[in-house]
Amino acid sequence: MELTFIYQSVTDLPAALAFYRDVLGLDEAWREGEGTVAFELPGTSVQLMLDVRPDSDKRWSSGPFFAVKDVQAFMKEHPDIHWLGEAFDMPGGKSTSFVDPSGNVVHIFDQSAEAETSP
Repeated sequence: MELTFIYQSVTDLPAALAFYRDVLGLDEAWREGEGTVAFELPGTSVQLMLDVRPDSDKRWSSGPFFAVKDVQAFMKEHPDIHWLGEAFDMPGGKSTSFVDPSGNVVHIFDQSAEAETSP
């Protein structure tokens, strides 16, 4: 597992974008459609990812986002974790979330789709 993003769910992306960019002075790293934007965090390779929640499900709660080699294999290797649903497709791969013993949401993702299309 490699910490890649700090995932921050937001209700109003334009307001959040203005706050993190204009008030805090963070540099935008990338965008995905109209619902997600990421910022560089100085001194680290970890990025802050802002994302509009698609619904009120707990799996969209803010928390760390770790890269793993294969989400589905990770889930099979950790059957005692409290998973918040099945793995789902996301740009470039798969993702899912779980809760730790204190109820904090943790997210994982892989880039399996990119591996499938590589020569």
